Amino acid sequence: MKKRVLSAIVMIIIFVPLLIIGGKPFASLMLALSIVGMYELIRVRETKKQFPKVIKLFAYLMVMFFTLSNFESVKFINTMDYRAMSFIIFLFLTPMIFINDTKKYNLNDALFLIGAILFIGLSFNLIIITRNYNIHYIIYLLLITVITDTFAYITGSLIGKHKLAKEISPKKSVEGLIGGTIAGVVAATVFYITVIDPTISLVSLVVITTVLALLGQLGDLVFSSIKRYYNKKDFSDIIPGHGGILDRFDSLVFVILGFVIFINML
Repeated sequence: MKKRVLSAIVMIIIFVPLLIIGGKPFASLMLALSIVGMYELIRVRETKKQFPKVIKLFAYLMVMFFTLSNFESVKFINTMDYRAMSFIIFLFLTPMIFINDTKKYNLNDALFLIGAILFIGLSFNLIIITRNYNIHYIIYLLLITVITDTFAYITGSLIGKHKLAKEISPKKSVEGLIGGTIAGVVAATVFYITVIDPTISLVSLVVITTVLALLGQLGDLVFSSIKRYYNKKDFSDIIPGHGGILDRFDSLVFVILGFVIFINML
């Protein structure tokens, strides 16, 4: 427990100042986290089968490219760069022909890497863009994830009786889901109408915040499912007492992806 608390303090000391500063320092932090996140996904995948080293190098380079795409923009860009999409499809499918050995590299490997690059790269890129757009929105999203996770744990520990997803995450309960959602929605909603926009429709805000809180918990379950499939407790041990980067950012990446859907409504 002591190790977990100390790690949390160190993470806060690093993350909060860079979040406040924003710009290139914050983008650099997100770049580092995206690289580690990609490493963690490759790491769990390689418990079943190793990737060729050059393919892994391409994967890291591409996740860096997507993370830093338009990283200085202060606006949400809703158009996808189809050139980059086409490039990574060619980049990871074409080697199957040259390697010519499905035991070393095959379609499943290629699709896994393409999906991982898009998932990690776009998620951390959106965190950067959201910070550039308005720091208050990042705080709003962090409140949703942190408060929801914290009170889901507290509520589940105190009164949790009905399992939420027993095969994926045995400790999570329906009561925890409800308690965490309510706490996250209340905290984030109060912050939003107090700091960001007091004129917004309260009903719309509560509905959107509730959806985002549920998406955060869904993200937690999705990443738990990945770990369960690969028989891993944590994605890595880079953060003592907490596991890996993806163990800490599992909820936030789903919340940030959901936030983009609702950005024009907020």
